[in-house]
Amino acid sequence: MSLTELQEKRGRLMTEARAALNEITANTDEARSAELEARHDAIMADFDKVEKNIEREERQAALEARFEERARKDRETKRPGAGTEDRASGSDAGNELSYRSVFYKFIATGADLSALEPEERAVLKAGVQQGEEYRAQSSATGAAGGYTVPTELANVLIQSMKAWGPMYDPGVTSELNTASGAVIQLPTIDDTAGTGFAHTQGADIVDDGSVDATFGQKQLEAYVYDTKFIKFSMELAQDSIFNIEALLGDLLGERLGRVANAQLTTGTGTSAPNGVATASTLGKTAASASAIASDEIIDLVHSVDPAYRQAPKVGFQFNDQTLASIRKLKDGQGNYLWQMGDVTKGQPGTLLSYRYTINQAVAAIATGNRSVLFGDFGKYWVRKVGSPVIGVMRERFWPNLGIAGFIRFDGELADTAAIKHLRQA
Repeated sequence: MSLTELQEKRGRLMTEARAALNEITANTDEARSAELEARHDAIMADFDKVEKNIEREERQAALEARFEERARKDRETKRPGAGTEDRASGSDAGNELSYRSVFYKFIATGADLSALEPEERAVLKAGVQQGEEYRAQSSATGAAGGYTVPTELANVLIQSMKAWGPMYDPGVTSELNTASGAVIQLPTIDDTAGTGFAHTQGADIVDDGSVDATFGQKQLEAYVYDTKFIKFSMELAQDSIFNIEALLGDLLGERLGRVANAQLTTGTGTSAPNGVATASTLGKTAASASAIASDEIIDLVHSVDPAYRQAPKVGFQFNDQTLASIRKLKDGQGNYLWQMGDVTKGQPGTLLSYRYTINQAVAAIATGNRSVLFGDFGKYWVRKVGSPVIGVMRERFWPNLGIAGFIRFDGELADTAAIKHLRQA
């Protein structure tokens, strides 16, 4: 199914789901309500599948367009009259293209530097030195060390990490990116209980220290996580140049995204990030160990101080199965707490008028679990050290190749009053 057809189907499903909800009123009998709810859930299941297919199609189309543009520039660079000097030391675009071409020749020849011409080795070396991307390269000889990868692979990896891990997305949390992994002391303060006092004319202002601001301090370190090696054959590197790069970028990004999101959500804070669920405070305890009531969601929202509820990054986090349960909750007037957005206008769905983020690392609805988080996620700081590091190794896996990535990060909730959780009984 084409992207256009998928988008049209998404629009039809949205209309059908809304129609099913609109049929449910205060006068609708229970049997009919149950039928309409089941119909709505089935439509939304199809809607979610179509959404994922559209995301995949859009990502694939973007990758194909980028690679087609690279191929076009490659053809132009290699046209008659375009000499080696122009390709190796011309414009910035030429340098980038030449680096890519040399890199693939380097991989296809078994990562053998001696197989490259002097000009090609110079281009490869220049590629390592340019930009802000960190690339793994050992101090040993070419036959025994790690080697660099094109900038595009690192970019694909970072985008994939954001897609798989909302806690790694600066649109959800607050980001602090540093060049080194030195410990950072993060000052904290909660002054929501502070207030002013009535003043008597002519009287001195009291200075007894009872209302002094109390500061705290938390620490951001740089914990390291890796993907382990992904092995691939030399033949695959030779025969599927562009596709293998996109595939490996997605795989590495998914692996790093999963571990980063999991640690930033449920990390223990001991030799690991202090995950947002771990650091959050209790806002509401559910009456049931296996269900959530609509009033309990409302109580959770109001357990967070109103000052935080006005913040730009305020919202909910829960996993997808919890969302499925929440979609069925109604208030006392029979209205659903969850409201469908409008994909045609780019408006996401909301819960009690607050945005929500699906985070698969948040615990499911089960005994004692922290199943729903709510608050200002801008108070959760994610410290990132540079960019992910990617390396290719040849000798260890001969005659195959291996590629791996690792990242350094930490996370901490600066203000524990800003985010609270609902805990199952």
